[in-house]
Amino acid sequence: MKIRAASLFYLCVIVFFSCCAGVVVLRAKSQTTQNSQTPPHTTVYLHGRIYTNDPANPWAEAMATRDGKIRCIGKIDYVLLECGGTDPNAESIHLQGKFVMPGFNDAHVHLGHAGADMLSVQLNGAASIEELQKRVADAVAHHQPGEWITGSGWDHTLWPDKKFPTKQELDAVAPKNPLFLVHVSGHVAVANSLALQHGEITKDSPNPPGGVIERDANGDPTGMLEEDSAMSLVSDRIPDLKIDQRRRGILMALADAAKNGVTSAQDFSEWADFLVYVQLKEEGKLTMRITEWLPFIDSMNQLQDMRAQGGTTDPWLRTGALKGFLDGALGSRTAAMLAPYSDDPSTSGILTNDPDKFRAMAIERDRAGFQINFHAIGDRANREALDIFEAVAKANGPRDRRDRVEHAQVLAPEDLPRFARLNVIASMQPSHETTDMRWAEQRLGPDRSKGAYAWASLLKSGAHLAFGTDYDVESINPMRGLHACVTRELPEGGPVGGWQPHEKISLQDCIRAYTSGSAYAQFEERKKGELKVGEFADFIILSDDLTKIPPSQYTKVTVLQTVVGGRTVYSEN
Repeated sequence: MKIRAASLFYLCVIVFFSCCAGVVVLRAKSQTTQNSQTPPHTTVYLHGRIYTNDPANPWAEAMATRDGKIRCIGKIDYVLLECGGTDPNAESIHLQGKFVMPGFNDAHVHLGHAGADMLSVQLNGAASIEELQKRVADAVAHHQPGEWITGSGWDHTLWPDKKFPTKQELDAVAPKNPLFLVHVSGHVAVANSLALQHGEITKDSPNPPGGVIERDANGDPTGMLEEDSAMSLVSDRIPDLKIDQRRRGILMALADAAKNGVTSAQDFSEWADFLVYVQLKEEGKLTMRITEWLPFIDSMNQLQDMRAQGGTTDPWLRTGALKGFLDGALGSRTAAMLAPYSDDPSTSGILTNDPDKFRAMAIERDRAGFQINFHAIGDRANREALDIFEAVAKANGPRDRRDRVEHAQVLAPEDLPRFARLNVIASMQPSHETTDMRWAEQRLGPDRSKGAYAWASLLKSGAHLAFGTDYDVESINPMRGLHACVTRELPEGGPVGGWQPHEKISLQDCIRAYTSGSAYAQFEERKKGELKVGEFADFIILSDDLTKIPPSQYTKVTVLQTVVGGRTVYSEN
């Protein structure tokens, strides 16, 4: 191969500085002052252990980026000759053997909700009702009487008595402020007496369709509200966040995502949050790619207007699938099951919407070209979702739909192969398994537990997996998910060998589900998810090589640098 003299000169210069002068590692660019989302210069990353996630060529030593995309990747001499030596303004970064991989594409987040929660009372990890009360009391001290106080993240399964809180327990610490606290699952909430009054919930209030107002032995509301139709009776009375508050919370959530190596997310938030994303993108401050889902139940005219307004092609921000809900959550026993719960035979959960109605709506929305996602956790809800997708294909004929079940946590054995047969994507969250395993078998019993969080069975059947976190129901840290899907153990270890160990999958399969699998789920394969020429320069540099450490250490791995579109959006230093 003939090489121009200028190329040889620049090659020598780059090699000299990268190998001898010790070019500064992990040089960071400002994430808030750039007018463009994609820097135009060439950056050459040398002497790394780069995991490409491309099965044909899984490893590389060097990589060059330009205009927000990967221009060259492979051996050092190839990258320098083809890219570094032809650009006199190329920036060279010595990786010093650090592990590099594609950025995580979280297939299921709620960024707006996460931002709002960061401005409210944080109840995650509260080990008792007394600790919850203390955190609320601290918040009350910083509010005027009459001001709403919200919070989220409480988990009664961590408490000694494992009982839901009551309005009386909230009234004891917040007698003069309406209080609304959402469970970690997002599917139940507890309100104090003032909040119930704002929602006009009394002893005579009927249960709304698809929801439950929990009552005591006398028929009085306890404060517990199950599923959105009941929760919204109160939550709809909470004043909206001001635009500056909404923006501040979203920036905090984006910073959290960047710190954890998330370079893309598929989000379900309020339209007002999407408008904040638009503003941030215009200012060059959007630090990850966002595909925004739209609500399944809105009118067709409204959905088409939102799709036209938000667009479907922008590489940084666009609208995507429609999301609907078929049931609740396993922890609150509102997930719709085919048979009663093993630890509470009085209930089989809740179908939050009429499947026949959803079937007709899905056929109409599919005909208009929308991708459809259904939240389904229980085995009955999953069957209903698959039945709807099958009916849609029969009514509208074949096309590349890539419809999705969000969560797919508990599946009947006969429904497992239907995902592959219908090309329905299982969009799952591995960290849910480690959160739920403490009580899941009590809810399900030993037989149904075999079909819970069935990553390996779905993968073996030929189904497509897309992994995420359900942030902020769970931490957005993907390392917790990697640990979960490889070990099926708690973050602190155990049970020995993992819970339902037959459903473990390999680290490579887990990474694919978190990157290229989630890209496929949003029709963006060959654009992101792998480090290949022409794909987006979205990658992360980690403190440890995931392929060389035991799985027990995954949760201790930290992100040193996050790069999106060739731009550094997070640097540890």
